[in-house]
Amino acid sequence: MRLSMKSALLSTLPPSSSVLLFSSYSKFKLKSPLGIPIRALTSSSLPTTRDHDDLFDPLSLPAPQHLHKATNAIERIALRLRNLGLASTTDLADAEDDFLRREWLRPDQALFPWDKGQEEDAEEPGEQQKEKLKKKNVNALTLAEQTLVEEELRRLRTLGMSLKEKITIPKAGLTRAVLDRIHRHWSNCELVRLKFHEFLAQNMKLAHQIVEHRTRGLVIWRSGSYMWVYRGKNYQGPVESDATSMEKSEAVWWKGENMTPEEAEFNRMLDGFGPRFVEWWGTGILPVDADSLPPMVPGYKTPLRLLPAGMRPQLTNDELTNMRKLAKSLPCHFALGRNRNLQGLASAILRLWEKSLVAKIGVKRGIVNTNNELMAQELKALTGGTLLLRNKYYIVIYRGKDFVPTSVAAVIAERQELTKQVQDVEEKVRCKALDSTPSGEDESTAQAGSLAEFYVAQACWGRDISTEERERMMQEVAKAKNAKLVKKIECKLAVAQAKRLRAEKLLAKIEASLLPVGPDYDKETITDEERVMFRSVGLRMKAYLPLGIRGVFDGVIENMHLHWKHRELVKLITKQKTLAFVEDTARLLEYESGGILVAIDKVPKGFSLIYYRGKNYRRPMTLRPRNLLTKAKALQRSIVMQRHEALSQHVTELGEKIEEMKKKLGLSQDLGTKDRWNVEDHNQIDHISEFTQSEEEYSDGDDTDGNFNDDEYSECNDNDSEF
Repeated sequence: MRLSMKSALLSTLPPSSSVLLFSSYSKFKLKSPLGIPIRALTSSSLPTTRDHDDLFDPLSLPAPQHLHKATNAIERIALRLRNLGLASTTDLADAEDDFLRREWLRPDQALFPWDKGQEEDAEEPGEQQKEKLKKKNVNALTLAEQTLVEEELRRLRTLGMSLKEKITIPKAGLTRAVLDRIHRHWSNCELVRLKFHEFLAQNMKLAHQIVEHRTRGLVIWRSGSYMWVYRGKNYQGPVESDATSMEKSEAVWWKGENMTPEEAEFNRMLDGFGPRFVEWWGTGILPVDADSLPPMVPGYKTPLRLLPAGMRPQLTNDELTNMRKLAKSLPCHFALGRNRNLQGLASAILRLWEKSLVAKIGVKRGIVNTNNELMAQELKALTGGTLLLRNKYYIVIYRGKDFVPTSVAAVIAERQELTKQVQDVEEKVRCKALDSTPSGEDESTAQAGSLAEFYVAQACWGRDISTEERERMMQEVAKAKNAKLVKKIECKLAVAQAKRLRAEKLLAKIEASLLPVGPDYDKETITDEERVMFRSVGLRMKAYLPLGIRGVFDGVIENMHLHWKHRELVKLITKQKTLAFVEDTARLLEYESGGILVAIDKVPKGFSLIYYRGKNYRRPMTLRPRNLLTKAKALQRSIVMQRHEALSQHVTELGEKIEEMKKKLGLSQDLGTKDRWNVEDHNQIDHISEFTQSEEEYSDGDDTDGNFNDDEYSECNDNDSEF
């Protein structure tokens, strides 16, 4: 009977539904609607009578889900749709089905960018691939790769691996002593191993060019700050003297060979200034050796400067930036190694400024006691130029807007001397005319506004002033000055008091949203032993919460709860300097967080506050309490409190100063100091109400918007505040 019921049930269901029934029941381990156990519906317990052979024919039913080993999520979704009967089995079983044949996952082996490019090139036609290869940027071959065959290059690199001795390149670069060592090493071995330091080690491409040019060798390999240099097949050693060889090897750099027209013009400009610095560590045109110029020039004077009318003497920010960009792309004009006695260099710079706006000086490397600051100060004092840039590598000096060339300065100086001579002649003629005036006319008429006229008037209508009267007059003048100064200070005091009132109003508005929680009397306690243990553990904790100028706000409480999620203790460090303020902050944190204050200790960073979350701690639903200030408002409150504190101190100082000055003036002191100042404060506030009306409207406008201008309180020092 039971078997017939199962057969009847299965016969009424379509094939896809029966498979769905098996798969869903077997997956979730549920019972069938008729209460048949799941194990009764397995393949081993299904009916095998002839009447139901077609029902369980493998060709009539879709394959079970476990027979298809789905390799990705898309195939699993497709098989699930097929098992649910939402997709036709014939379409899904079709081998040509693009949906199941699609590659949805990344390949097992990750492809690098260059591998992807190769695959794309392989898929493209031959003509497109050739065009694309032409566009690709290929790294340029080195001189050694172009000159030597591959077998020889491989042999030399293998030989270089066995090299142990190295030649260290100093900070000054490839000097003559280093070149001598390289040639001595090449006399015994065809390879040399170089180790670079400082600037060249950071720019090995530049070091590569310098080594190949200065040594006439081939760099066969470089890595990091090391380099292997091959002497060449036809190496015969340094035949000539070192100085001659050096000069000839460097001649190509400053004789106009293989140069652009701009470089050739720049090179010709440097020809007349002095000998070149052949040990220059860079490439390109060699600069002039400033140390070979004379240290003192007889008769040297600071050049004449004349600013054209209506021109601003200083450089603007944009002009300064443009000048620095211009100097960055220029080669160095001079190479300097000494700090003082730079009159010869200054004279050369003045001649250079006739053709160039800036003078770029390279500081020699590897020389002891070089100080670029002393060099810049000396050159600025000798030339009068504007310093654009100064660092340990370069010094750039601008000639200035008031610079006058030497020829023009000579003409101007000549004209000034001629003008001075003409003025002297005119003055002599004027003096002779005054001397020839008759004495009678001079006695009869006195010049108006002269001392003689004053004496005449004093003799006729004046009176003699005694010493006491003169002292009294001086005292009256001093009192008048003091009274004027007192009025000025009183005006400042009134303005400061008005600003303090405005700060108090703004502070009251910000603190309106601050509703601190009171103490909880039904609170968990800890024993003294636990307190000592928690204190020792808390002091050893490395993780802590900093308590800054904002004080206690909602974010601090949130961070405390986040710390308590992983540990029982939390340590806060505040930079407040007064212990009373620290205790108030500690109590507020205890009330708001619900934790237990363990200890307050003095640490090098400030004061540490250690809190225990409690044995019955439960994390609140809202980590940020709504009764505290936000981070932005806490910053506003801190700044306003600093401003109020500074203004209060300023008002006190002004009041004391006014009291002292009034005592000197001898004013009445009937009223007490505190009472008198209270009365005067109210009078001054009433008196300046019209003056501060606009400021109050501005303050009200700020309050309604809820915005706060931080720039207005920028003068307040955050570190001085206790909050």
